[in-house]
Amino acid sequence: MDNLPNTWEDWISNFTEWQDRVGFNREWMGDFDLSIQFDWDRAGDVIEFGDYAGRPKWERSLQVPHQSMRDALVSMITVQGDTEFASVEQQRHLLASAPTDYDRYAAARIMAEEQRHGWQMAYLLMTYFGQQGRREAQKLLERNAQDGDRLLGAFNRPMPHWLDFFCYTMFVDRDGKFQLGMLSTSAFKPLAASMGPMLKEESFHLGTGSNGLRRVIKAGVIPLDMLQKFFNKWVSTAHDLFGVDASSSAHWSYVWGVKGRWDERKKLEAGIEVDKEVLNEEARGHYHAEIVAEVGKLNGYLPEGSTPLIVPHENFNRDIGAFKRQRFTIEGTPFEGTDQEWDAYMDAALPNAEDEAKLKELFKQEWVANKPMSARQIASGIGAKV
Repeated sequence: MDNLPNTWEDWISNFTEWQDRVGFNREWMGDFDLSIQFDWDRAGDVIEFGDYAGRPKWERSLQVPHQSMRDALVSMITVQGDTEFASVEQQRHLLASAPTDYDRYAAARIMAEEQRHGWQMAYLLMTYFGQQGRREAQKLLERNAQDGDRLLGAFNRPMPHWLDFFCYTMFVDRDGKFQLGMLSTSAFKPLAASMGPMLKEESFHLGTGSNGLRRVIKAGVIPLDMLQKFFNKWVSTAHDLFGVDASSSAHWSYVWGVKGRWDERKKLEAGIEVDKEVLNEEARGHYHAEIVAEVGKLNGYLPEGSTPLIVPHENFNRDIGAFKRQRFTIEGTPFEGTDQEWDAYMDAALPNAEDEAKLKELFKQEWVANKPMSARQIASGIGAKV
């Protein structure tokens, strides 16, 4: 690691080299401002949960009581930053095949915001965590989703086309919303203060997914049974992102006050006791309930008499947790059958080579209902020079 940055300016120089290396043209960002943003008021001044509750929040890493707690913070910040840059690497090539001008703008804006979020995490590492932080900030720019070495498996997965992108922003980016929300009450104040601006930007990513899928349904070109397969693919991927069910790292992160529950403040106000043994499972449950409601809204746009789209059960197609590589149906019941029958079931439940070939032909049609761009979006120049 010969180019380990010593200053923030050094890291920015390395960041521009990363953009060039992955093929992201800076002109695609238009007038978007890559800046460090904090919401100190929303972060709060007092530790809100865990063993240190009631004490002042930590504003510098040396105030964090133990090295193991500092290591946990570095790990959380690193993983968050890693997902942001990985998303750009996964999605960059899609700009050239955007189905509408609005979609090109939306994807370019999402990638710009993901880069800002990565900047924010790198800034925390560079500013607050010494050489350890500088080393991890540089590694954010050295791993690559296209090489398969990003930290979380979902962020190494190929995203060959826009139907994947709409499902990804609908389901996987929504996991990001939950992760940011759980960090928004962190005892480490600079991390908590970073979350407010990031959550505001993340809402556009989720809206892009739900709006895109609604427009796919309205266009009526993509068969609904095929759309269901892509839901199955990306929802199960998102379920994995919450981690193992009984996580010791989630347990200790709560004890130390560095990562809370979803809606931690509301739960504290309501006197809802914490079960530190199943924190990841609890968060996954909240997430699952939310996407069930969102898919229910999409069903309101289906032609009359259509089979409703569904959200697969949390047990289906899992690679992480208690149900890892176990055979469960989309409805969550144990699969009874031979190996051959199971392979046939999964081939029917997830996108296969035949589906991908059919999609290439369908993409030649107007498969997404058009959405006009606003004057402000046009003036921003985001995505205009692709």
